[in-house]
Amino acid sequence: MIDVRPSPIAGRWYEGNAKALSRSVDEFLTDAKLPDLDGDVVGVIAPHAGHIYSGAVAGYAFAALRSRTPDLVAVISPMHHPYSEPLLTTSHAAYWTPLGEVPVERDALNQLDVILKSELGFGLSPVSRDPEHSLEIELPFLQRALKSDWKLLPVMVRALDPRTSQGLGRALAQVLRGQSALLVASTDLSHYYNQTAALKFDRAMLQAIESFDPEAAFDLERAGKGFACGLGAVTAVLWAARELGADRVKVLRHATSGDVTGDYTSVVGYGAAVILKPSSKQ
Repeated sequence: MIDVRPSPIAGRWYEGNAKALSRSVDEFLTDAKLPDLDGDVVGVIAPHAGHIYSGAVAGYAFAALRSRTPDLVAVISPMHHPYSEPLLTTSHAAYWTPLGEVPVERDALNQLDVILKSELGFGLSPVSRDPEHSLEIELPFLQRALKSDWKLLPVMVRALDPRTSQGLGRALAQVLRGQSALLVASTDLSHYYNQTAALKFDRAMLQAIESFDPEAAFDLERAGKGFACGLGAVTAVLWAARELGADRVKVLRHATSGDVTGDYTSVVGYGAAVILKPSSKQ
């Protein structure tokens, strides 16, 4: 018996039945019509609302990972809950979803912790039975899209400053370099503006992301001109991907909750993107 994190959101934020969950995730993946991706995928950026709201957008990100066979997947998400520590991870040996257990790569986490302490002066704070949805919500997509027995490197970011995100990005790159690995950044965009304002804010943030400019993403949020609730996570992934050879980001899809509910008076923005490096086959 291994120590498995129980899901606080299965059956509420996504389907609680394995067959129904597989079917819904597969539909999101199949319905995503991707452009030609000229390069090797280093990672993706995906939203993290309930699947009914953001699953169709997330499908675009994870369709770019379909049939990949990594050994390790680093999922970097925000921590929405009031923990005091800047960077957190799970203390459990595995995550659980209705599709099965996702084992945590403890050696990689320990290595990341050591590097972070050297880089930033603090490491990863382990927590048990955390209520955070934004990391777990991506796991069923990975379970259906990937075709390997991969392990998870989970990090939840509470800090919202460039120094922490850049340090985390550099540390992730050190851990992942030379491995068969993928990065996943979990973030939604603007929250609770009307559709017109949300489109303006989201376009600005997505432009900064597509420009591969984490510094600009921080500048937008500070100026109140663009928003991402996973800003610390997505910028860390951009910095890590850059060090791993990525040279461009392609936004694949953008929508809002209003596109699902029909209520455009107060919406949440969702974006999907893929991070690419020059193809090794060239």
